Amino acid sequence: MEQRQVVIQELSRRIGELKEKRKAVILAHFYQRPEVQDVADFVGDSLQLAQQAAATSAEVIVFCGVYFMAESAKILSPEKIVLLPDEGAGCPLADMAAPEAVRSRKESLPGCIVITYVNSSAAVKAESDFCCTSSNALKVVLAMPPERPVLFVPDRNLGRYIARRTGRNLELWDGYCHVHDRLKADEILAARAEHPGALVVVHPECRSEVIDLADYVSSTGGMLKYAGTVDAPAFIIGTEQGLLHSLQKAYPDKSFYPAAPHMVCPNMKLTTLEKVRWAMEDMTPQVEVQPVVRERARHALTRMLEIV
Repeated sequence: MEQRQVVIQELSRRIGELKEKRKAVILAHFYQRPEVQDVADFVGDSLQLAQQAAATSAEVIVFCGVYFMAESAKILSPEKIVLLPDEGAGCPLADMAAPEAVRSRKESLPGCIVITYVNSSAAVKAESDFCCTSSNALKVVLAMPPERPVLFVPDRNLGRYIARRTGRNLELWDGYCHVHDRLKADEILAARAEHPGALVVVHPECRSEVIDLADYVSSTGGMLKYAGTVDAPAFIIGTEQGLLHSLQKAYPDKSFYPAAPHMVCPNMKLTTLEKVRWAMEDMTPQVEVQPVVRERARHALTRMLEIV
């Protein structure tokens, strides 16, 4: 057995002990390292993780993801301790929208409804009427009165995709996920040529020209479900490569290929088993959200969870 595998086994054992001692639950996003996914009690996309955070009876939530996700967990379960193993795990997309700028744009659109993607700070969620994830953005937008203008924050690619699907004229924020936005149409064509017959599945944070080449467009959780419902032996996956671990575990008889080698989020990969163990041993870093921000953001998140 390789030395790193021995270390992983020992860390996993220790984390299991700490989980019982702390009465903790470990939540991990699909984009986390494989060994981090493997120690988690639940692995999911943003909507699934938010649902788990809201419903858990655990006293401690260890969130293996990025900062805005751990903030959302604290907002939905304010009485619980929320640990983020690497407090430097941020999200460049979330950083593209500041609360002051959202407030100003909102004021320039009288009567508008602000729908904010969960990839945003708690302060921006507090300026919003509804939150959404890539799983339920379509349903959230369709639930809005058609006569009201909608400001969609902060991902322009997701917003553009939803606008096309719904026929709504959305006011789009000029933000993007650097991992998905970098994926180009010629890379999809190259992947198809390399893996003939494979179905192309991409995330709605991708550019329109990439989406137009896909056989299926979905959130990460939707991709996992889709791969099990279609009779196809191979898939080209247009999202962060961490999802391939869960896909391969769920469907070992199928083949999964990254749409491009650069589909890696460095922030998602900051969390390691060592950091998970340290966080649970020291009970730090803990995520906190100011009460006034938390209550306003909770309203938008709760409304999101009601539309699934």
